Amino acid sequence: MTEGELHTLGLGEAEERTYEALLKERAAGAEELARLLGLPRERLDLLLGRLVEHGLALPAVGDGLPHPAAPAAAIRTLIHRRQAELHLRSAELERLRMTADQLAGRLMSGSPSAPECGIEVVTGPRAIGERAEYLLASAEREVAILDRPPYVKGPRGENSSRTPGLDIEALLDRGVEVRTVLDRDGLASPGRMRSVTVLVEQGLRARVATAVPTKLIAVDRRITLLPPTDAADPRATALVVGDALLRNALMPLFETVWDRATPLGGTGGACAALPKAQKELLGLLAAGLKDEAIARRLGVHVHTARRRISSLLETLGAETRFQAGAQATLRGWLD
Repeated sequence: MTEGELHTLGLGEAEERTYEALLKERAAGAEELARLLGLPRERLDLLLGRLVEHGLALPAVGDGLPHPAAPAAAIRTLIHRRQAELHLRSAELERLRMTADQLAGRLMSGSPSAPECGIEVVTGPRAIGERAEYLLASAEREVAILDRPPYVKGPRGENSSRTPGLDIEALLDRGVEVRTVLDRDGLASPGRMRSVTVLVEQGLRARVATAVPTKLIAVDRRITLLPPTDAADPRATALVVGDALLRNALMPLFETVWDRATPLGGTGGACAALPKAQKELLGLLAAGLKDEAIARRLGVHVHTARRRISSLLETLGAETRFQAGAQATLRGWLD
C-alpha cells in the first residue's frame, strides 16, 4: 500500500510510524517513544490521540502507552468510517450532478458553445480528438481519467484502448502524473488488459471499478473534457468544462470513484499468486503478532520467520508489516 492510499483513510505517515512502534513494543513510556521516533513530546501526544480517535489503539491506562489494536481490525474501522464519509459526499455529488445535467441540457439545446459560462461544445470525432490533444498538451501536473466502454473501433474492427487524442505514454514521459479508473467490463476487450499493464509498468496509476458512471478527462484540476459515449459517431458531441461550479462537481466525482475502486492487480491478483505459506504469514502479520509468536505458529526459528517476513514485504511492495496487513485487508485478501 502506498502512502497516498493510507492518507485516503485518514492515516498519515507520522501516525503509521507511531502505530508501528506501539505494535513492536519498542518503548516503555511516552518519553522513550518520543526519543525513538525523534519527535517532540507534544507532537507524540497528538499522534497517540489520533490513533485512539481512529480506533488504531485503546486509551492508555495510567501513565502507560495506548495499547495498539490488531491491524486487520484497525483497518476495517478506518474503512467503515471512510465509507460513512463517502455516503455523505455522494449525496452532495448527486445534487451537483443534477445541476450539471440541467445546465448541460440547456447548452446542448441552445448555441453550440457558451464561453461566457466556461463550457464549450465540440462536435465530431476529429474536432474532439484535436481538442483533447490540445488540452493534454497543456497538462503540467496531473491528468485524471474515468474510462468506460464503448471504445472506438480500430481498422480491423477491434476495440481500441485509446480515447481520441489521449496518449498516456507521452504524458508519463513528460512527468505528468496520470490516474485512471477503468470500468471492469472494459478490461475484457481484446488486448485491453495487456496495454494497460504496460502503462502501469511505466508509471500509470490505475484502479478498477464496476459501472464507472461516465467518461471524463480532467487536466490539472482546472478544465475537464466529457467525451461522447460513441466517439466514432460523426455527430458525437463532447463538453469542455471550465466553469467553476461544474469543475467542482466533476473532480469530487472522480475522487469518489477513485476511492471506491480497487488498485489494478488487487483482489485475486497478487495474493492469488502467493504460496499458501505466504498467505498464512500475511494473516499472522495482519493479526498483529510479534516475530516470536509468528515463529512459534509457523514452527520455525525467529530468524527464519523474520527472513520470511522480509521476503513477503518485498513481494507485496510494502515497506512495513502494517502496510502489508493493511493492503491485504483493503483489497479483500484476508477474511
